[in-house]
Amino acid sequence: MDTKIAVTATDSDAQEPHRDREAEDSLDSGAVDSGARVILDDVGHTFDHRDMLFRHVSLTLLPCHVYALTGPSGSGKSTLLSIIAGWVKPAEGQVRRERCGRVCWVFQNPHGVARRLAVDHVALPFLARGETRKQAEAHALELMDAFGLRHRAYARFSALSGGEAQRLMLARGVASHAGLLLVDEPTAQLDLHAADTVNERLHALSSSGAIVIVATHDPHTRDACTDVIDLRDFQ
Repeated sequence: MDTKIAVTATDSDAQEPHRDREAEDSLDSGAVDSGARVILDDVGHTFDHRDMLFRHVSLTLLPCHVYALTGPSGSGKSTLLSIIAGWVKPAEGQVRRERCGRVCWVFQNPHGVARRLAVDHVALPFLARGETRKQAEAHALELMDAFGLRHRAYARFSALSGGEAQRLMLARGVASHAGLLLVDEPTAQLDLHAADTVNERLHALSSSGAIVIVATHDPHTRDACTDVIDLRDFQ
């Protein structure tokens, strides 16, 4: 999906961002037909009841999009992720998660089991759903290929570089079959080369059929996403 859509503040109720026909045709029809969506209705938040982090956020977020959530440090990116997930109640407005199913959060610092193989981390969600080891490993390898990790499948987690470990956690997020996938600053702790390898694979997140939101201050990460939500438009 090549189309970049800047999502900005509106004066009306939650809006579905415009998509051109090429972007529409590239969406996974099954995911869209499921009716999954996150609707933010005039959402605002503050921690001190005086200064608002953001306000009047009215958006509709859809499957098969990777939304870059941008803004300066302290603008409330991680807070808005928590509100979207349902873990924090907004000070103003409301959030409706319709048919989203599970929520998965990929954190800044990738944590894995040092002695386990990389492929084990991605296979686990498939095993948990009742697949055989052979089936789970085959599905895990397919996902790892999408994230440029197939050649590292049988390396221990402790042997992965920072960029490889972060891409592994992204692949595991897709494997979880979450309807809502939240990614917090995926390149914040990486050097430039490792960050580039992560950004190059962010588009693979859209293949999951999930609603994907990536909080980032990195312009390269922003450009790797399909849509942009800039919190400066809501302050």
